[in-house]
Amino acid sequence: MEILSGILSFTFLAQIFRMMTPYYLGASGANFSERAGVINISIEGFMNMAAFSFAVFSIFTGNSILALVLCLIVNIILSIVFSLFTVTLKINQIVTGVGFNLLIAGITKFLMVLFFSSSSNTPRISVHPDMAFSITLFAIALILISIHLLYKTKFGLRLRSAGENPWAAESLGVKVMKYKYAGVIISGLLSALGGIWLVSSQNNYSDGMIAGRGYIALAAMIIGKWKPLNIFFACLMFAAFEALEITLQISGADIPTQLIQMLPYLITILVLIGFIGKTKPPAADGIPY
Repeated sequence: MEILSGILSFTFLAQIFRMMTPYYLGASGANFSERAGVINISIEGFMNMAAFSFAVFSIFTGNSILALVLCLIVNIILSIVFSLFTVTLKINQIVTGVGFNLLIAGITKFLMVLFFSSSSNTPRISVHPDMAFSITLFAIALILISIHLLYKTKFGLRLRSAGENPWAAESLGVKVMKYKYAGVIISGLLSALGGIWLVSSQNNYSDGMIAGRGYIALAAMIIGKWKPLNIFFACLMFAAFEALEITLQISGADIPTQLIQMLPYLITILVLIGFIGKTKPPAADGIPY
């Protein structure tokens, strides 16, 4: 009964929208990249780098707003490097994504030991009190922003053409490479905000804090069929299960802790199994051009 009352409370609903933030930012970032025809499974790594760099810049500058700007610059550079490998050099996008995730995981751990003599977490940081809330509001507004940008602007039309039929787009004068780079850079910026939100909520960076959210964001994008509103509802679903996990842990429910902790990932696998063969990505998604 205590668990049921917790689930039906306003606090639980607010928790879902909070938890939705990094999922939707990561999923939206992946969507912009794939709409341009570039599979970016390094969303996990992008979020990880953003979380770490935001914490480091906040500690060293003492200014979380400046840290946010510097963090976004870091992810823009990271996105350009990723684009160089996948778009310009045409290296396999999945392999590159896996490589970036592993490389970033290693770099962040190495720098954390170097800077703070700890392999687990950074010191606590002082973050602007409204930063996490503002990022959540932006994530909600991003639904309308994405719909308008993708379907109501020349930029969106050309971006989508780069992911559907780049050869035809190029014949009509669209600079396909430019839009592929743009899609990846947008994915880097949005996923960076997801990482920043996590640090802003916890007031420090800890190793493994992304905890697969980048991969779940990719699952949400697939389930949402590459459409901003559908992706939002998919992210709400995953956020609801994460909020449920926290509620069950707090309530002391007579369920094995390991089962509770694996709940969001188990649901992700089950839902993806149900959607196999029922979703259709952009026609040229992942195909080198």
